[in-house]
Parts: sequence; structure tokens; C-alpha cells
Amino acid sequence: MQTAIMSSTSFPAVDKEREFRNALGRYATGIAVVTLKTQTGDLLGLTVNSFNSVSLAPPLVVWSLAATSSARAAFEASEYYAINVLAADQEALSQRFASRRENRFDGLALETGLGGAPLLPGSCARFQCRNAIRHAGGDHIVFIGEVEHFDYGEGEPLIYFSGAYRRLAA
Repeated sequence: MQTAIMSSTSFPAVDKEREFRNALGRYATGIAVVTLKTQTGDLLGLTVNSFNSVSLAPPLVVWSLAATSSARAAFEASEYYAINVLAADQEALSQRFASRRENRFDGLALETGLGGAPLLPGSCARFQCRNAIRHAGGDHIVFIGEVEHFDYGEGEPLIYFSGAYRRLAA
């Protein structure tokens, strides 16, 4: 096992940020696509791996968005959004919503959730959330959603670890 403990003054800030990111990458996460319908009726979605549970009572979940994201204003203004936890066979969908593609929803069969938020069929789990709390958190905005409806299936999740997509082993 490789272990490195470094003080905050042992390398330049740029290297420190990269090394911190590498360390965070050692924690396996699921992949989700967060979606909403904007106030002007447009559909918006993006890939995140910052999704987690917060509370069972009330049911709360958390995810974060870069403060510089062009989607920030739409997510801050929305009353509802959906978090679609991707299945192992949805890597292409993750890449689609992580890209700069103009209309990421083209050609997708969608269901409609609370507030018109798009729901992606085939996802492992889907959480329809009221946009309850937002906090500035360094270079990100932290969103805490109150889950008003959810559903889930039996499929395996898409995993992200050390900068690459992974699948669960039996």
C-alpha cells in the first residue's frame, strides 16, 4: 500500500490541488445525472459523482456543483430537480451529460418528474427533490434536496474510481 503524508507546504499549490484530487479519487463513488426543467421550459442535466445521503427523517440528499458552472443560476432558481443514479450499462449517458453537447436530451425516452424534471429510464434509482437548501462551499455550491418521491430497480450501479468508470465485481 502506498501511503504519503505531506504537509501543506511541501509542494506548490497547483501540485497540491492535483494531489488532493488524486486522493479523493481513491474513494469509489456512484455516478448520477441531475436534471431539471428551467423556468423557461428548457431541460437541463449534468453528470455528478458528488451525490450522497444526508438524512432519513426527513429524507435529504446532497450533491454539489462548481460555482463557476453555467448551470448554476438554473439550479439555484429551480423548485425541483431529479437525481438519476446511473446503472452499469449507462456509461454513454454519463459521458453525454458530462460533455458540452448542445442538447443532451435529444433522442432520449424520458419520463417527467416533479416540476417537470426529466427522469432517465433504466437508472438504478431516481430521487425527485425539492430544492431545499443551498450553501457556498469553497469553489462549489452544495445543494441539499428534500426527497419527495423516489424509485429504484435491481440493476448494478455505474462506479467511478481513480479517474475511470468501473463495475462491481461479483
